[in-house]
Amino acid sequence: MSPLDKMWASFIAIGLMVLASLLITFARNKTTGVVRFVLSLVAFLMFIPIFIYMVVSLL
Repeated sequence: MSPLDKMWASFIAIGLMVLASLLITFARNKTTGVVRFVLSLVAFLMFIPIFIYMVVSLL
């Protein structure tokens, strides 16, 4: 994998991490009940591709 591809993989991982963080913050501050659970679940499931992109950018 070229260094440029590694850079883009790390940028994608960082962007997804920011998005997941904002989603968790929004879910905890502005929503309640089932919507809060669903938004939190989506944000936590985003950590799977984040982890994969991080590993790819390190190899």
